[in-house]
Amino acid sequence: MEGADLMISARLLLLVACLLAALPALSAPRQVGIQTRFSVKYVAADAVYLNAGRDAGLAEGQKLTVRRTDAAAGGRVIAELQVVSVASSSAACTIRTSSEAVRIGDEAELSPADTENLRKARLEEESHKYAQVITFTEGDPLEEEVRAAIPKPPLPEINRTRGRIGVEYNTVRDLTVPRQTSSIGIVLRIDATRLRGSYWNLSGYYRGRLTRQERDPSQQTLTDLLQRTYHLSLTYNNPASRWVAGMGRLYLPWATSLGTIDGGYFGPRLGKHVTVGLFGGTSPDPTSWRYDRNRQLFGGYLNVEGGSFESLRYSTTVGAAAGRIRWRADREFGFMESSLLYKHSLSVYYNLEMDRLHAADTAGKQKIVPARSYLTFRVQPHRMISFDLNHNYFREIPTFDTRLLATGLLDKLFFQGLSAGVRLELPGRISPYATIGRSRKTGDANDAWNQMYGLTATNLLRTGLRADVRYSKFASAFGNGIYRSISFSRSASENLRFEVQAGQQHYVSSQAAQNRAWWVNLNADWILRRHYFIGGGATLYHGPGQGYVQYQANFSYGF
Repeated sequence: MEGADLMISARLLLLVACLLAALPALSAPRQVGIQTRFSVKYVAADAVYLNAGRDAGLAEGQKLTVRRTDAAAGGRVIAELQVVSVASSSAACTIRTSSEAVRIGDEAELSPADTENLRKARLEEESHKYAQVITFTEGDPLEEEVRAAIPKPPLPEINRTRGRIGVEYNTVRDLTVPRQTSSIGIVLRIDATRLRGSYWNLSGYYRGRLTRQERDPSQQTLTDLLQRTYHLSLTYNNPASRWVAGMGRLYLPWATSLGTIDGGYFGPRLGKHVTVGLFGGTSPDPTSWRYDRNRQLFGGYLNVEGGSFESLRYSTTVGAAAGRIRWRADREFGFMESSLLYKHSLSVYYNLEMDRLHAADTAGKQKIVPARSYLTFRVQPHRMISFDLNHNYFREIPTFDTRLLATGLLDKLFFQGLSAGVRLELPGRISPYATIGRSRKTGDANDAWNQMYGLTATNLLRTGLRADVRYSKFASAFGNGIYRSISFSRSASENLRFEVQAGQQHYVSSQAAQNRAWWVNLNADWILRRHYFIGGGATLYHGPGQGYVQYQANFSYGF
């Protein structure tokens, strides 16, 4: 009995000695290791990419200060960044202010406020840990009890919902006839991921009218046309499931060259790299090369993709589809779309559509002929310069809405034949670019030169203004002409942003009666207070036989 008592006493003394040895560590302030400095690994025209991401504690909305750390600079501050998108090991930031161009290798340091928030979050995580003094061969009752009691918040990607919902008032005044109409509508912008913990995601933009518009619906304004290029889609993408699906106004993810579809797609994954499926819907996008708002499209696809965006990535899609206009047969065609990317230095993209012509249309023989193709090869040997080589072909005259010529949304449809371009990233965040091509249409006696020149400045004269000026001269299957455009935008503060666009177009075409027009568009967005926004804009469009002034104002709530 005495031996047992001595053994128990020895164990108690050992336990007391261990506790006394641990007291200094328990009483010392807890140090939490967090990373606050990061390196710039890539710089784009209006974005900066860091070499760390979510795993290092970075999150959307955080602010950082960029310092030039070489010997000559001495660590001076040159820019301020704000995180806008985060992956596991990288983060994309927008440049809020800068005195010099940010370069690869510059050091970005987290702001003191965000550093403190990150430290508190890590301390909260550490507070769930405890000193385990008793161990068991099968399970630890205390550990299991604590694990069950601690709430487990969902990951940031689950149930994350951001967006705005608001009401818009719109007035259009015709300049050619004494008529004015107005309407009230609803506007929704949303980015909701992992809805209710599922793998469904809702994102995009919606704009609809709550009151009837008296104006002739065939006389759509430029703003109406631009709004119709937006997307709103509900998609399902579960890495652990073999099914993918989507519905709404969207692109087919593996074949964006087909244009926007009001409809949906679904299909299974056949292994890790292969996806097959069906798609269908209408074609509402006025920038499509075969635009008809009454066209329906149905088809199937097969996609093979693999690799990584950090190194080499590839994707190839093939499929077949049939188009109808008001449910009458329009065309049957096959399509292919392929891309090859290597980091930021090389990209190749190619899409092809082949029409199946019936015997009644080809003197008794069925034929398969190319309908359109587009190839672009881009190489960036240095971060300051990039080159591209393009080839564009259309068998038929494009049927896009020609009122969009001056917006820059139709550039890819101007250049037929072979063209080449260059873009420079000059000091001062100025980027000139140009594309020149020589094309020859079927039946043309001579070749035609197509030209496009532009200049982008992301911090014009250090005022914070982003400016873009563009000039294009083209000769294509739908006509020929010249257009010019200019735009300015600026975030005057964290609460106010405005944009001004203007353009002039002059073209000769058998597809449109109006061949000369100019337009001006102004927009502003102001945060009244947290979650509450007010905005407005005006558009002036004037051409032979048509002109209008459009005003709009909106009030929205951000969530």
